[in-house]
Amino acid sequence: MKLDGIGAFVSGGASGLGEATSRLLVERGARVAIADVNDERAEALASELGGSAHALHADVTDEAQVEAAVAGALAALGELRLAVGCAGIGWAERTVSKRGPAALAPFETVVRVNLIGMFNVLRLSAAAMSDNEPDEDGERGAVIMTASIAAYDGQVGQTAYAASKGGIVGLTLPAARDLAGRGIRVCTIAPGLFDTPLLAALPEEARQALGAGIPFPQRLGRPAEYAQLAAAIAENPMLNGETIRLDGALRMPPK
Repeated sequence: MKLDGIGAFVSGGASGLGEATSRLLVERGARVAIADVNDERAEALASELGGSAHALHADVTDEAQVEAAVAGALAALGELRLAVGCAGIGWAERTVSKRGPAALAPFETVVRVNLIGMFNVLRLSAAAMSDNEPDEDGERGAVIMTASIAAYDGQVGQTAYAASKGGIVGLTLPAARDLAGRGIRVCTIAPGLFDTPLLAALPEEARQALGAGIPFPQRLGRPAEYAQLAAAIAENPMLNGETIRLDGALRMPPK
């Protein structure tokens, strides 16, 4: 897929990994729909990026809102060839603690946002791509989802987060097989420790310590590096049904 001139949809596109992806896609010549729950931030980013970017409201857990955002992207961009799902949240709580069993509501919320929200983006954007004219390789589009190395190396307190991200990993191959006949590829990126708003609240000393634990490079990942991989996946037609760890060879310890 050539990025220049395509229409792209980025959920969670106004901050962190999504913001970096929106920026890089515009830089590469794509027209981008920035879908986010934070309207002010999405509109500010779209204004900064110029006429190739459009801000749209979308809570990924709400089917109607994602449907409306995809429809809005189609109206603004003409077609969708690429969707990148970056919306997600975290939560830490042990399965059983001194207070008793973990609360069910936070677990449900994390799974609803991270996994069900990602599936909403996948299925609704892929449905829109199905109407595209295929390119010379027969491709109509590509969807890139975001998991985490917690899907494989979930730490103490990460049951909800790891389960939600593991679900995305498990979703990747069957979704790619489902959509193969339509010429739509599906891949997932599983980032390690990245310098995103999720870690921004930590003291600098703690952030440095986290980075030092990564084999190489010994630093937190940069959102632009996630965006580079997303672009590479979009551009390589043989990448399909795969989850790629982006973690500097990090394997998370139990805690």
